[in-house]
Amino acid sequence: MELRDYIRILRKGWILIVAVTLVGVAAGALSSILSTPKYVSSTQLFVSVQSSDASSATDLVQGSSAAQQKVRSYIDVVTSTAVLTPVIEQLGLDTSAKGLASQITAESPTSTVLINITVEDSEPQRAAAIANAVSQSFAAVVVDDLESPTGGGPSLVKIATIEPAVTAGSPSSPRTTINLVLGFLVGLVLGVAAAVLRSTLDTRIHGSHDVEQVTEAPILGGISYDPGAKKRPLIVHADPRSPRAESFRSLRTNLQFVNLESTSRCFVMTSSLPGEGKTTTTSNLAIALAETGASVAVIDGDLRLPRLADTMGLEGVVGLTDVLIGRADLQDVLQPWGRGTLFVLPAGRIPPNPSELLGSKAMVTLIESLTSSFDYVLIDAPPLLPVTDAAILAKLTGGAILVAAAGRTTRQELQSAMRTLDHIGGRVLGVVMTMLPTKGPDAYGYGNYGAYYGMEQDTVNGPGDMPSSAPKTQVRTR
Repeated sequence: MELRDYIRILRKGWILIVAVTLVGVAAGALSSILSTPKYVSSTQLFVSVQSSDASSATDLVQGSSAAQQKVRSYIDVVTSTAVLTPVIEQLGLDTSAKGLASQITAESPTSTVLINITVEDSEPQRAAAIANAVSQSFAAVVVDDLESPTGGGPSLVKIATIEPAVTAGSPSSPRTTINLVLGFLVGLVLGVAAAVLRSTLDTRIHGSHDVEQVTEAPILGGISYDPGAKKRPLIVHADPRSPRAESFRSLRTNLQFVNLESTSRCFVMTSSLPGEGKTTTTSNLAIALAETGASVAVIDGDLRLPRLADTMGLEGVVGLTDVLIGRADLQDVLQPWGRGTLFVLPAGRIPPNPSELLGSKAMVTLIESLTSSFDYVLIDAPPLLPVTDAAILAKLTGGAILVAAAGRTTRQELQSAMRTLDHIGGRVLGVVMTMLPTKGPDAYGYGNYGAYYGMEQDTVNGPGDMPSSAPKTQVRTR
C-alpha cells in the first residue's frame, strides 16, 4: 500500500482509532487509581577496613581495596535472614524475612565502598523506619558476627551511616503521568493497527480505489447514497438542482466519451448482484440524456424481475416479451415519458425462457431497429452473477456499464462479474459507483457542492413537467 492508502485508512477509521486510544488512556488512569501507592526511603552506608594500626599510605590503599572487595559480598548480606529477623522483631512487622526482603534493594556504585539500601512500602513512615533499622542490623551483623577477629578484639571493618533514611513526601508509584502517556501510546498503536486490519479484511468496495484494484475499466461516475431514493427514484426529474441529480449529468457527460470507435450507442446497464441501484441509475441517466434533446429509448431487459416500469411510473403489462414473440408491434408498446424525447419499453409478461429470448434473432433485430431510430438505447439488464442474460445482451450491443454499490459489492463479486462478461465476449465500458457516502475519504462527486447547485436556476424539467404516457406512438427516426 502507498502512503495515500494509509492516510485514507486513518481518515476512514479515525473513530475506531480515537475510541481505542481513549480506552488505552482510561486503562492507564484506572491502573493508577487501583494501584496501592508505594513510598521509597533510602539510606547510605560507608564501609571501611583497616589492615593494621598503622596509617601509612600503603595501609590506607590496601584497606580501601579490601573494603571494595568486601562490599560486593555485603550486598547479599543486607537481605539475609540474619539481618532482617531482628528488624521484624524490633518494628513488630507482620511479615516474614523473605517477604521483607522483597521490599528491599541493596546496591553499591562501582569502585566505591558505599552501600545504598532502598525500602519500598505502602506507608512512608514505615519505609523510613525499615531502612534505618536494616542499616543498623546490617552493621551489627557484619561487625559483631561476620568480621569479628578470632582472637578477640575490635573488628577491622567499620560501617557508618552517612545518609539516614527520611520519610518520603510523595509516593514513588503509581506514576500517573507515565501511565496516562503509556496508555495513550499503546491505545494509539492498537487503534491504528485495528483500523489497518479492518481495512485489510474488508473486501467490500467503498471507493474508486477499490474498483481500480479490480479492473482497468474507467469509473464513469459516482452516485451518492440517498435514504429517500425509494420515495424519489427519479431524482433528476424530481429535484434537478440537487447534487445527486448533477452526478447523473456528470455520468451523462462521461458516457459521451465511451466506445468512440463504435457507432453503436446502445449500452447494457447491469450489476454483479441485485439491489445495487442499476434500475434507478438507468432511469435517471435516460432522463439526463433526454434533457440534452437527444432521443433515448430505455428497455427493461430484466425478464425475471422487471422494475423499470414501476420506477418510471408506467404500465408494464405489455412490453419486450410481446415484441420478441411477435404478439405486438414495437410502435404499439413503446411509451413516451416526459417531453417526448424519451421512450420506455417495459419488460411485459415474464417468460419461462428469458435467456433464449434475449439471445434470439428477434432481439438482435429489435436492437438494430432502436439503435437506428434513437440517439441512445439503454437496456436495464439482470445482474451478472445469478444469470447470464446481461452478458448475452452485452455481446449484442456496444458494451456493458457495470453498476457497483459501495459498502455492498465485494471486490471478488465485481471481479467475477467482469470475468463473466469477458468469457462470453461482452465489453465492459466502465463502472458506475452507487450508494457512495457524501462525506469522508470515500466520498465521490458533488456531495460538497450542494449549496452551489441549489442556487442555480432550474432550466430543465421543471416541477410541473410530469411524465405522460400514450398507448400508441411512432418510433422517431433521425
